[in-house]
Amino acid sequence: MSSDSLQAQVFDPAWPPGTVQLEDVPQEGQTTEIILQPTPSHDPNDPLNWPTWRKHLNFGLVCYYVVMVFAIIDVATVTWGPLNEELGFSFELLNDSFAAGCGALCIGGVFLIPFALKYGRRPVYVFSTVAQIAFCAWQAKMYTVADLMATNVLSPLVGALAEVLVQMTVADIYFVHQRGLMNSIYVWFMTIGASLSPLPAGYIVTSQGWRWVWWWMVILMGAGLVAFVFLYEESKYAPTLEGVAPALTPAETNPTPKGEDKKAPSDPEIAAEVAQKDYETPMSQATQATHWIDPSIPAKPYWRKLALWSVSPGSFASMARHSFEPFILLFTIPGIFFMSVAYGAMTAAVTVPVTTLSSVMTQPPYNFDAAQIGLMGLPSFIGTSLAVIISGPLSDWLALHLAKRNGGVFEPEMRLWVSIAFLPFVPAGLFMFGIGLNNGASWPVVAVGLGIAAFGTTPPNSVALTYLTDAYTDIIADSLIGVTFVRNLISTVFVFALAPWVASVGLSGFYITFGLILTVILAANLIFIYFGKKFRYMTAKRYRYYAERQIDLRS
Repeated sequence: MSSDSLQAQVFDPAWPPGTVQLEDVPQEGQTTEIILQPTPSHDPNDPLNWPTWRKHLNFGLVCYYVVMVFAIIDVATVTWGPLNEELGFSFELLNDSFAAGCGALCIGGVFLIPFALKYGRRPVYVFSTVAQIAFCAWQAKMYTVADLMATNVLSPLVGALAEVLVQMTVADIYFVHQRGLMNSIYVWFMTIGASLSPLPAGYIVTSQGWRWVWWWMVILMGAGLVAFVFLYEESKYAPTLEGVAPALTPAETNPTPKGEDKKAPSDPEIAAEVAQKDYETPMSQATQATHWIDPSIPAKPYWRKLALWSVSPGSFASMARHSFEPFILLFTIPGIFFMSVAYGAMTAAVTVPVTTLSSVMTQPPYNFDAAQIGLMGLPSFIGTSLAVIISGPLSDWLALHLAKRNGGVFEPEMRLWVSIAFLPFVPAGLFMFGIGLNNGASWPVVAVGLGIAAFGTTPPNSVALTYLTDAYTDIIADSLIGVTFVRNLISTVFVFALAPWVASVGLSGFYITFGLILTVILAANLIFIYFGKKFRYMTAKRYRYYAERQIDLRS
């Protein structure tokens, strides 16, 4: 889409940023064709034009990174019992160290994402992985309170990339109609790290000692470092003159005598995505003429694909402003603020029960050891897995279905119905978990409550991230810095307040109140379903202003 048309849409209430033509309106007897958004260039090096296997390989490596980051953060809770016995750390201190880590996650993106915008995703991923290895080794040798607090702050500080840079990667390589599934998969891997990693960690604690939990993190993170160095390609795309204005036309590339079938574009993966089957309708002809690969642009060799950095033009000041502009956007664009709150609330719904388990179920009447605490991560994993299987494809299907009913026009708010559908499971699961623990119910009751809560929180998490990626694609990095700040701020507040709150009203009172607060937040999705497009139009000028200030914008 040209910059002129974008500027025109800024002032058109029917086409605010985020509203796109996702399907053509077929003529009678013709099939509907998906229109690729964002529009890929003709450059074979454009990540949107990569073959599917290259996209999935990059995303798979990122997902491994996500698993490891959240494992490093959450396996610590399994070691709390032995830390209390061996080093004398109180459970209140351990709870505060976890909350401090949540606070560090708030601000990590503020410092690191400007570098990802300026120098590319690859060097920041590699730096973060090296730093995480060093911090895990430090935790394996921990003896003092200073060691505990320092590692719990520094590790999440660099690990914050798992909550921001991943969504930038999704926006780099996937189209709008694919992002719902990809973000659901991301949430699933995040849950594996947060909920399932304590399971093997518990057995490591009982068989090898708590220090070996961290040595295994060093080993596994080291394997990830090797994979990143030799396999992860930079997904930030810097348009070249050739990529924007190709030297050859499709006719010159594949001359076709009159009456013969036209040849497919040179890249078979792109042919499957953009050419489809029917070249007879006017829209299909336009699609074929626009979406093709220019063979005169050479593909990067292997060593250039794995260059350590890819520098975008701009001064240090232009990079540094991305440390404060996210907060301007956070508090002036309603969609960014609300999705931040919704995402943070759903994250707290997972984080708070984890800390509760580690401090309550190690005491009577449960007396769980480290391995049994680790097993309590299974219900969250099962609930999340079921939710991903259902909500991921459902989100993308619903987007296409509602766009078709809307004349092929897609609105980001169309995905929010998925969050409303899963709303009842969140309070139901939290009530069962909290009241069950308070009354000393058998552990299966507590476990089922955890699973139900995870089943309910996963789709709203995924939808919130996808909504931001769809509605604010050109400022996705800045918007996600604000999202990460609010998300972890909410978790930090609830974790710090947990002990005094429970002491005041009991576990039942806390989780009933907690569940009702989250229900109100999720129900507010209805406001954006009906008024979100108007909000996007009202803030279109601001969006476009900050989009043009991005240092790695595609167009």
